[in-house]
Amino acid sequence: MSVDALRGFDMLFITGGGTFLLLMDGKTSWPWIDTIAAQLEHPEWIGFTFYDFIFPLFLFISGVSIAFSLSRDIKNKVENKVIYRKAFWRMIILIILGMIDKNIPFPYFEPSQIRVSSVLGRIGIASFVTTFLYLNFSGKGLVAWVGGILLAYYAILFLVPVPGYGAANLTFEGNIVGWIDRNVLPGRLHQKTYDELGLITQFPALCLTVLGALAGDVLRSEKKDRVKIQMLILAGVFCIGAGVIWSLHFPISKRLWTSSFILVTGGMAFLALTLFYWIIDVLKYQKWAFFFQVIGLNSLIIYMASNFINFRYTSGRLFGGLYALAPEEWHEVFQAFGAVVLVWLFLYFLYRNKLFVKI
Repeated sequence: MSVDALRGFDMLFITGGGTFLLLMDGKTSWPWIDTIAAQLEHPEWIGFTFYDFIFPLFLFISGVSIAFSLSRDIKNKVENKVIYRKAFWRMIILIILGMIDKNIPFPYFEPSQIRVSSVLGRIGIASFVTTFLYLNFSGKGLVAWVGGILLAYYAILFLVPVPGYGAANLTFEGNIVGWIDRNVLPGRLHQKTYDELGLITQFPALCLTVLGALAGDVLRSEKKDRVKIQMLILAGVFCIGAGVIWSLHFPISKRLWTSSFILVTGGMAFLALTLFYWIIDVLKYQKWAFFFQVIGLNSLIIYMASNFINFRYTSGRLFGGLYALAPEEWHEVFQAFGAVVLVWLFLYFLYRNKLFVKI
């Protein structure tokens, strides 16, 4: 239950659940509101905010789910080729859905304007690679793969020269990530000169899913809860510590998916999972988690629906009369909050009718 709740917590932010807090920036005399609002926007380039943690957390949770899913398949003696085939087609479907998501309306007659990279595509590729690694390597082997990929990515960004800029250039214009995207990745690049969901950043990003699979193995083990919690906390603290130290030379940046960024967000994900697991599954304080569980059980449908259904418009039509007397600058805040309510009610309807969309 803790995994579903944590996924729901994450999806709440991915689908704009924090927008009403962001819109409250500067509208109150409470400094803590402005502080929270500042954490709900991505830094322009180098740096880190809480909002940078949201997508990495989802990649991590995907890995946790993979560990449970594959362990069941292994127990049921499902052949590896069947598992690979399922993971492959899941990846293809997510890539297609991701392209639809990032190209609304879809430029059918302008291929050069199609953005190939996407959030869903990244999840699909990371899940497929993690499935392969999980079925062929032990826990130590997975750790070695993560370390090797992060070190290789570090070496590429610092040792491979970019024409006109040289090596070790981490600027917006001169980084090797952008040069590869401009010369290899077809279609439109989100940041014009590069795409943060492009080709080479896929490698460090998939490490988060592998780390999630390792966390999933801890959760599904027969160890005592106290031991599981200790192991997860240790992993989280180690990753954050290593990431912070590494950031002294390789800055934390979601835009570049730097190795230090992967370790810091991976460590945070370990600790977040530990907290949810301890409260929900160990201490059995579960009623509060139902709100997030409803969201987490239908993460794909709400991610796609939020791009095709204008919940904020509907919120204004339904609730506008309730906040009409409030100062006009607050209308957008109430409208955004109403959208969150509508999203949850939509998902609750699906939950009550046992309608769950999975690939």
